[in-house]
Amino acid sequence: MNWPALKEKLDLYEKLMRLDKPIGILLLLWPTLWGVWLSGAGRPDWVVLLVFVLGTVLMRSAGCVINDYADREFDRHVERTKERPLTSGRVTTKEALALFAVLSLLAFALVLMLGNRLVIWMSVPAVFLAASYPFTKRFLAIPQAYLGIAFGFGIPMAYAAHLDSVPAVAWALLLANVFWAVAYDTEYAMVDREDDLKIGIKTSAITFGRFDVAAVMLCYGAMLAILAGVGVSQQLGAAFYAGLLVAAAIMGVHYNWIRGRERMACFKAFLHNNYVGLAIFFGIVADYLISGRSLP
Repeated sequence: MNWPALKEKLDLYEKLMRLDKPIGILLLLWPTLWGVWLSGAGRPDWVVLLVFVLGTVLMRSAGCVINDYADREFDRHVERTKERPLTSGRVTTKEALALFAVLSLLAFALVLMLGNRLVIWMSVPAVFLAASYPFTKRFLAIPQAYLGIAFGFGIPMAYAAHLDSVPAVAWALLLANVFWAVAYDTEYAMVDREDDLKIGIKTSAITFGRFDVAAVMLCYGAMLAILAGVGVSQQLGAAFYAGLLVAAAIMGVHYNWIRGRERMACFKAFLHNNYVGLAIFFGIVADYLISGRSLP
C-alpha cells in the first residue's frame, strides 16, 4: 500500500469536509445544543447528547462536500475557493458523492441508535435540507434563510428525541436560528460579493444591497427577541437573559466591524459568531444549574 498517497488523499478529504475549519461545526452545534438542553430541561440524556454532537460533525462535513460538488464550476472563479480539492481536480466528483453518501449513512446510523421513530423520520428532511441547500443559491434571493433551517433542524429533532414530540418552542428556536444564519452568513457573503455578482450566484449580501449592514443588525435583533420570548415561555431566569445580553454586546462589536464593508473585517465578524452561540448556550446551562429546576 502506498501510504504517502493514502495520507495525501485523506488530507484532501479532510479539507473537502472542512475539518480544518471548525467554525461551521460550531455554528451548527450551538443551536443544536440549545435544543438538547432545553428539551432535556437542563439534564439531557447523555446518549442523545452524544448522538447529536457526533451527528452535527458528520452532517456539517457532508454538507461541505455536497456544497463543493454543487459549486465546483463557480468556485473556479472565486479567489478564495479556486484551490478547493474538488474544484482543483485533486478529488473527483465520484469520490465526493461517495464521501457524502458515507457521511450521511453514518449520521443515519447514529439516529438509529436512539430507536425513536419520530427522530428517524425527521432525519429524512434533515438530509434533504443539507443536500439541497447549495443548489438554492441559483434561485433563492436569500438562500441563507434556507441554510438557517438546515443548520437548525437539529433543534426539533432534539425535542423529538427527548419528548417524542415537537412543541411550538422548538419551532420558535428554529426560527431564531434562521434569523441568526441570515445575519452571520450575510457577513460571510459580503466578503465574496464582487465575485458572486460576476458569476451570478444569489446571496443575501447582493439582495440587501446598500442595506446589508442594517439587515444584519435587524436579523440579530429578531433572533434576540424570539429567544427572549422563548425564555419567557420556558420560565428561564436571569442567567439566560444575561447570556442574551452578552450575545447582544458581541453583535454590537460586529456592527463596528462590518459597517465599513471591508472584506477581512466582515469575515472576522462571521467567525466571531461562534461566541454569540456560545454565550446563549452558557446562559441556558447556567440558568438550569443556578435555579436547580432540573434537579429531582
